[in-house]
Amino acid sequence: MKLVLKTVLAVFVASLGLGSVSSFAQDASCSCVTAYQGPAAPIGSIHSADGDVMVSQTAGYGPAKAGNALDFGSRVVVGAEGTASILVGGCNLDVPANSSLNISRLGNNICLKLVGSEHTAAIQPSGGGGGFGAPEAIFAGALLTSGVLAATQDDDNGVSR
Repeated sequence: MKLVLKTVLAVFVASLGLGSVSSFAQDASCSCVTAYQGPAAPIGSIHSADGDVMVSQTAGYGPAKAGNALDFGSRVVVGAEGTASILVGGCNLDVPANSSLNISRLGNNICLKLVGSEHTAAIQPSGGGGGFGAPEAIFAGALLTSGVLAATQDDDNGVSR
């Protein structure tokens, strides 16, 4: 019983450690960084929006149009049949289909983070055929940890004395 409890605890700790590191690394990346010029509102705007494009507003999401104001916390979401162009400070970004753009403050800078859809990112080939991603690595680590714990387990029985 102790072995099962130790194994579950080891897998839980390993998954927490790997998950928090990867999500932190993703949050820190900006597609474009521009200087924050002060409390001027708005900090940017939508230059063009064609097709299925939505923008966050105070009461949720609404259809995006050229000239829509953007501020910190704004999010532009582009569907499968859309494209958008965003102007914020010195950044001019095109937002392709099936992606979104998040605008946040990073110190004295404005961070524009372009995020592709999770479905599209999951399908991209790894170039190797078989692939060994994060889920496989976590599973392999859990198996290795279980093996080490099982091999070093001391149950205070007569055989190990």
